[in-house]
Amino acid sequence: MPWTQSRKKTNPMKVRKLRPYSIEVKHDCGEVKKFSYLLLSDVHWDNPHCNRALLQQHLDAAKARGAGIMIFGDFFCAMQGKYDPRGAKNNIRPEHDVANYFDALVDTATEYLLPYRENILLITPGNHETSILKRQETDLTGRLCAALDVERGTYSGWVMLRYRHINYSAVKNISYHHGYGGGGPVTKDVIQASRKSVYLPDAHIVVSGHTHDRWIFPIQRVKLNKGGEQMLEEQLHLKLGTYKDEFTDGGGWAVERGMPPKSLGGVWLNTEFTRKKEQTIVRMSAELT
Repeated sequence: MPWTQSRKKTNPMKVRKLRPYSIEVKHDCGEVKKFSYLLLSDVHWDNPHCNRALLQQHLDAAKARGAGIMIFGDFFCAMQGKYDPRGAKNNIRPEHDVANYFDALVDTATEYLLPYRENILLITPGNHETSILKRQETDLTGRLCAALDVERGTYSGWVMLRYRHINYSAVKNISYHHGYGGGGPVTKDVIQASRKSVYLPDAHIVVSGHTHDRWIFPIQRVKLNKGGEQMLEEQLHLKLGTYKDEFTDGGGWAVERGMPPKSLGGVWLNTEFTRKKEQTIVRMSAELT
């Protein structure tokens, strides 16, 4: 499976698909040994309530930092198509109020994301895109990825971050899932982190979206190495927010249901490759955008 270049030469990052549900991102750690990734979900880019100014600020920051960009579902809102019971005349942008609605979504989104194409590592579908695939038989995520020439992921899958330097290498695994459920007004979906840590033993980072909550929650785990030594390893759980602000207008579906305001933005994942006492180490950290 061929590698594709997804980074500037000063900060090399190459991508290849291993399985339909997994990709590998290879880093050649020469002088550059620190790498960042902008993780996004639930952008709802075509919705009039999408805060595009904030989104562009974060995408421009990723481009300036040479960061990889991963979008984990619901980039599109896509609820204004024919026969969609969720549609409303006041929830469509003028450029999408056309007969070929889905074509317009893909064409305008491609134009918008084109300046960031070299940084985009992966785009996956969310429940909004899978709903359109089921109802209208068109794959918006696949069409967008094909137009941008970037990898299309699955609803749930893996990203292997592989770091190489001379004869040394290390891997960090991201397990992602667009998300499910309502999140909960009190728990904010944090309860799922403990459940996932049980059945995702090989994941170093666990990422999800969907509920429009946003948080960073580390879980410390105990492992035993081959020499019988007890080791501590941190599993980093990341919940990605949204860019759709349905609260500040004072009305609408979310407000009428009594839903609280949601956290706008994504999460930065930062990694650093080092060698210490004959060990290859990749340190991880995360911060809100």
